[in-house]
Amino acid sequence: MIWNFFKKDNEEEDDTNIDDLVLSKLKPGYLVDYDMKTFKVMKRNLYVWEGGERTDEWELKQGEKSFFLEREEDDGEVEWTLSTKHELDVLEGDIANHIIEHEDPPEEVVMDGKTYYFEEDDIGEYYEGASNYPKEFVAWDYYDEEDQTFLSIEQWGETKFDLTLGFPVEEYQFSNILPGTL
Repeated sequence: MIWNFFKKDNEEEDDTNIDDLVLSKLKPGYLVDYDMKTFKVMKRNLYVWEGGERTDEWELKQGEKSFFLEREEDDGEVEWTLSTKHELDVLEGDIANHIIEHEDPPEEVVMDGKTYYFEEDDIGEYYEGASNYPKEFVAWDYYDEEDQTFLSIEQWGETKFDLTLGFPVEEYQFSNILPGTL
């Protein structure tokens, strides 16, 4: 190895390769641009579904807001989504109580006057960050009438629920991926 005159003695070598600067290889600390805004990758998570499929998830921060970029491969086709988390009570009605009583949510849910229709449910395990200890959950997915936005209700244990609202994105919409650290 050739000695680098400009490198400080206590700096570590950066092993980032130009091939790592693609969306599917984002790491915590990386920066990425989307819709003329720069996002910082805070964490990489993993969902493993009942049938063995997996969804990679990156938590992105833009200012004080958190976003979730997900990559899923279905029959050889890669699908990307961008979403935000919300409290379940933004939906009309008492959805949490309905799930507890009926073990399923209703076939339709309404958020901000927009109706979402049930599409599918699944059971999975969630690995947060570098954790080897999964958390089990159930997810119910809904889509709007135009299939432009989706809504997912997740149940963690008996009475804890999360709501995710998102939409499909394309890999080419993301640019200027730069390595960095947290």
